[in-house]
Amino acid sequence: MKKLKLIYNPGSGDRSFKSSIDDCVDIFQQAGFDVHIRRSMFAGDVESHIRDMNNSDGYDTIVVCGGDGTINMAINGMMAGGINAKLGIIPSGTANDYASHLKLPKDHAEAAKVIAEGKTLLTDVGKVNDKYFINVCGAGFLTNISQHINEEFKNTLGKMAYYIKGIEQMQNFVPMDVRITNSTGSFEESIYFLIVLNGQGAGGFENLAPSAKVDDGLLDFIAVRSMNMLDMPRLLFKVIRGEHLDEDNIVHFQDSYIKIEPTAKPEDRSLLETDVDGELGPDMPVIIKSIPKALEVYGNMS
Repeated sequence: MKKLKLIYNPGSGDRSFKSSIDDCVDIFQQAGFDVHIRRSMFAGDVESHIRDMNNSDGYDTIVVCGGDGTINMAINGMMAGGINAKLGIIPSGTANDYASHLKLPKDHAEAAKVIAEGKTLLTDVGKVNDKYFINVCGAGFLTNISQHINEEFKNTLGKMAYYIKGIEQMQNFVPMDVRITNSTGSFEESIYFLIVLNGQGAGGFENLAPSAKVDDGLLDFIAVRSMNMLDMPRLLFKVIRGEHLDEDNIVHFQDSYIKIEPTAKPEDRSLLETDVDGELGPDMPVIIKSIPKALEVYGNMS
């Protein structure tokens, strides 16, 4: 019998997964899994628990229920621990950007059925310095929104909370000067913020990289140049519609290797910080790489 470890974050999203556990376990058992459950007990518990698992334990599948941050912890635990198991995702966060890219249902039981059906794909994993990410690494204003939104506010308004917080931060935008290096060379830019995507969206914005694929070995680099703030609302509207990549104030390219270095020390030290799947990442400078087809994930991708 196949073994499945189900790990859930009780604090994710609207905290409703506890009402769905029995349904999900039933679906997994009907599919032939021997189910073992782990409730995340503290910050970092998901990552440390998975990292300390042993391949000799015989788990075929690890299922995590939570948002993008919970998935990030699972990815880091699996990659650091060399865990050779398939990853299943039951979305229960606010934005669930990566789950959306995999076309996973928002209903917990329906997402469990996707795992029970057994359809998987080999997906790339990003690495920024020594930390792994499954969906996005960002820096500058807007990219750390998820770390500064009140949980109750986020759980009440869902994705709209990200948009409201983004508009609120616009008045504080200060450009940062960076040197960007990819496999073809280096160039310098003055930008407000940047993101490096493995998937198509982040922070509730679903079409940041409309043509991105999680299994092509490439990452999408997108940055907003320093610009007249009066033009920013129009640009943000185009971002929401996924029509921004050809704009003059957007820097966009695809590559498997990206290095980002500040060329001047910003007055606001937080601009050196990165955000990795909604969690605090390493300070710049950073080297970001794509690890092709590093993880087998359950999904509805065609």
